[in-house]
Order: sequence, then C-alpha cells, then structure tokens
Amino acid sequence: MISPKDINISEYNYELPLNRIAQFPLIQRDKSKLLIYKNGEINETIFGNIPDYLQKGCSLVFNDTKVIQARMLFQKESGSTIEIFCLEPFFPFTEIEKSFSASSGCIWKCFIGNAKKWNGKFLSKNINTDNNQTLNLSVEIKGAEKNAYLIQFNWDNISLNFGDIINIFGNTPLPPYIKRVPDNIDKNRYQTVYAQYEGSVAAPTAGLHFTNEVIAKINKNNINSFYVTLHVGAGTFKPVSSPTISTHIMHSEHFSVNKTTINNLLKNLNNNIIAVGTTSVRTLESIYQLGKKIILNKDISLHMISQWEAYENLDKDISASASLNAILDYMDKNSLDNLTGQTEILIVPGYKFKIVKGLITNFHQPQSTLLLLIAAFIGSDWKRIYNYALSNDFRFLSYGDSCYISRD
Repeated sequence: MISPKDINISEYNYELPLNRIAQFPLIQRDKSKLLIYKNGEINETIFGNIPDYLQKGCSLVFNDTKVIQARMLFQKESGSTIEIFCLEPFFPFTEIEKSFSASSGCIWKCFIGNAKKWNGKFLSKNINTDNNQTLNLSVEIKGAEKNAYLIQFNWDNISLNFGDIINIFGNTPLPPYIKRVPDNIDKNRYQTVYAQYEGSVAAPTAGLHFTNEVIAKINKNNINSFYVTLHVGAGTFKPVSSPTISTHIMHSEHFSVNKTTINNLLKNLNNNIIAVGTTSVRTLESIYQLGKKIILNKDISLHMISQWEAYENLDKDISASASLNAILDYMDKNSLDNLTGQTEILIVPGYKFKIVKGLITNFHQPQSTLLLLIAAFIGSDWKRIYNYALSNDFRFLSYGDSCYISRD
C-alpha cells in the first residue's frame, strides 16, 4: 500500500467550472440540494429532508465556532486600499476567546493585502457609530511571523473591547473563490444558526444548511446532537502545491471539547456518529489521537496533534472506547472540564477512522486537503459522487449544496 506521504495530488483533481462555484447563498438554507450516498447508491433530495435519512439513535456532532468579521479595509491618502485579514491573536492573549476582551489595544497575526503599497507606519480609519460618535481605529506593523504580519490595533474608546471593534470595522471573510464584495446578507448567512464561540475566519460550511426547524425535527426523531469547537483558519483554503503531499505544510487549528460531550461520544460509539463537516471530523479524530498518545505514554502536555502523528504506531490497535476513556481519566486527574488543544491532523487515503461513521459535507476544491479527507472516508467513489454532482446541477464550495455520506 502506498505511503500517505507519497500520495500524488494530481489523482485528486477534477474540472470545476467557475459557474458551478456558488457566489451567493440560497434564500432558504434548507432548500439546498442534498446528495445521499449510502450502500454504494447515490440519490438526491433537498437538505430539509435530511432527518428522514438519519438512523434513529445516531449522533450528529456539530462545530459551534462563530465566524469573526476578520477583514478590515483601510485607504491610504494616495487612494490605495490595504486589506488586513485577522488570523489569530498574538498579544496580550493567545487564547481566541480571551483575545476579544482586550480593551487597550492588541496585536494579531494578519495577512496584508496590497502590502507592498503600505510603506507608512500607521493607517487609521474613522467610523460614525449608531449613537452619533466618531470612533477611530489605527493599525501599525510591528513585525513578521512566518508568512504573516504582526499588527498592532489601537482605538480611542476604552469602553469597547476588540470584539466590539472587529464587529464595527470588519467585514465577513468570504473565501477567495467568492468573487464579490461581502454584503449585509453574509453576516448572517456565512454563519451557522448554532454558532456560539467566536474565533473562525472561515465558516464550517456543512452546517450552513441547518435551520432551527431542521434541528428541531432531528431532535424529535430521537437523534442526538453534540457540539465541539474548532476555530477554522485561513489555511483551510491553502492548496496542495507540490506533486505529492509529503512537503505540504498543514495549518494548525484550535479546538475545544467538554467532558460531557466526550462522555456522550463514549456512550454512543455503537451507534452511528456523524460529523457535520470536515472540521468536526478533524476534531473528533484528533481527540482519538490524543487518547492514543496517553495510552502509549506519549507527552500530551501541549494537547497538540501534528500532521503525520496519525500514521505512527499503526501496529498499536487501540479502540475508540479505550482512547476516550483515557482522555476522561486524564481530564479527571488534571481537573479539566474542557479539553483544549491544537491540531494539524492531515487525513488522507490510508487513514483509519476511529470515531466518525458518517459525514455531512459540502463539495470541495480540486487537489485540496479537504477532498483528500473525503477520499480517505469513502475511497475512490468520491469520483462517482463528484461526477454525479457536476452532472446534476449541484452548486459547489462554501455557499454550495451538500452531501451526506454514510459508511454503513
């Protein structure tokens, strides 16, 4: 069997016409098309009917992260527009949730659009607030961090924290393949209805199809709903640019899972556990990998899963229940109610899924790590699924249609 590092990315390519990339969301979330892949057969319906296709007693795992208004535009006196794209906090807090409480300035890692034309020290911007006050925000480059910049943010109203500032000055961070300026509809529609914890710069898009009515029907059908948090980074859009994935550097994302959810996962392992989106898959399988490290007496003090760890110690066949029990014991010993950490996990063909048995997902870009995850989950039938979607007017990528893949 081919080594995961030797996988040729060209084998995970397909032709995606530009007119199949959804540029706007549908008016009604649950009216999107839904492709059903089960027992090797493909059918289609609309997303609002998904409760009818889920087995009673199964468990859905949602990612309840919330997208922040991460894009800020500043205009120089020359007329040039500089875009600052907030990635993650650097100072005074590195924890995502705490970072929004900063009230006297902060530093974030950011991408800069049009950076070559930013040759001055400061940029500033004024906005008139709803109560007819003028609010000023200034930014300054403080240094570089890998492929990003360190940006100092300062504002002139200490009654506002950075969470307020980013909501006032920022715009929705639409993906680069959506070729338009964000508008008011995106603040609501590029957000799941169950979003709770701020920190993502991209939406967990499989969840965009759910409405409160669909969730209520799921609950009525005796289907469990659990929540994890993984803050989606801009690296989710990073293409694999090398012939094989051995030299691809996987991005790191922060996750958090509480003890109640881990207990519920343990109780429901014998039923289908269905991940809503690839971000939920990454979180669940990272939890398994952490538990495996505990059992193998590896250091997990950083709560970190690197991109190739899942392909090590494959001769040690540790069950999902053993791994989750190890996590719970670790949390008890360390008085933790929430397990927080970072994951770079790279899921490609050859990966052995331990927790996830079903997947609700959108359709992903060619030659992307997300498509590799789908291929790992379903095998070569990913081509059948994508060919069907292309031949039957499905819409692709973030605002596109959805797919439910069952491994029954």
